[in-house]
Amino acid sequence: MNRKHVLGARYHAYSIWLFTRSDIKDIILPSLLYSLVTLPSLPPVFSITTPPLSLFQRLPLALFWTWINLVPITIDNQRQPDSIAEDAINKPWRTLPSRRMTPRDATTLMIFLYPLALLSSLFTGGFLQSLSLIVLSFWYNNLRGAQDNLMTRQVLNAAGFNCFATGALTVLVGRASPLTTGPFLTWQLMLIAVVATTVQTQDMYDQEGDAERGRHTVPLDLGDGFARWTVAVAVVFWSVLCPCFVGGHVLGFFLTGCLGFVVALRCLLLRSVAADKRSYIVWNVWLVSVYSLPLLAAVSEGSI
Repeated sequence: MNRKHVLGARYHAYSIWLFTRSDIKDIILPSLLYSLVTLPSLPPVFSITTPPLSLFQRLPLALFWTWINLVPITIDNQRQPDSIAEDAINKPWRTLPSRRMTPRDATTLMIFLYPLALLSSLFTGGFLQSLSLIVLSFWYNNLRGAQDNLMTRQVLNAAGFNCFATGALTVLVGRASPLTTGPFLTWQLMLIAVVATTVQTQDMYDQEGDAERGRHTVPLDLGDGFARWTVAVAVVFWSVLCPCFVGGHVLGFFLTGCLGFVVALRCLLLRSVAADKRSYIVWNVWLVSVYSLPLLAAVSEGSI
């Protein structure tokens, strides 16, 4: 392979990576951290027996699963004409507004990657989550699930977060079938509710762009001030209820409570676009602290 081919391959690989660059902090890292902190708690907290495994072998597979399922979803979202126009202003470095790839080529790549993600999931695990993500993405991006209804947008976001998180966990455990004990499923429903009632944190800093695209978001439909209170109240509420669900240990209350208090105060007091972007990062850290509650409960009880 000559230098020209190497440079061409690097160019196209980087173009594909740019589709997912913005989602490292809110999809890839939280999903992997969820799988890592939940894995040790499966036997003592959720009564799920886990087979012997090597994290060095399974963690790269979990990372691959998360990314290969994320790429076609982000392409589907970013290839829309209004998305390209918005990104040309807010994120001109992205693949399509920077003209590293045409929308037609991006669509072709997306059509190729969706089956590849499903096929890969047959071997790595997480097939059900992969299939669910395709359905959720089609609804969100092509049936105007992100545009026309506020509640639909919130629930689709929450379900997507959960599919990525549990999919990465399934791959890490090495099972082809889903994890289905009662306590575990109840915990997943609670986590979906956590995200559905607080994920509007990501909408606070992009109200101008959402308004231009006609999206229905919490701050646009209910007002900026009220939206901030919905985040603050919900985060504090879940920071108390979630530790109670997994055993009510002091360490869990302290961790989620402190981070939740920071998220609430930031949303209420710091209202610039730059501050809202940082608040969204803090919200992601708080969400990971909620993910870690079963592990903290198991450690506090001496089960690990």
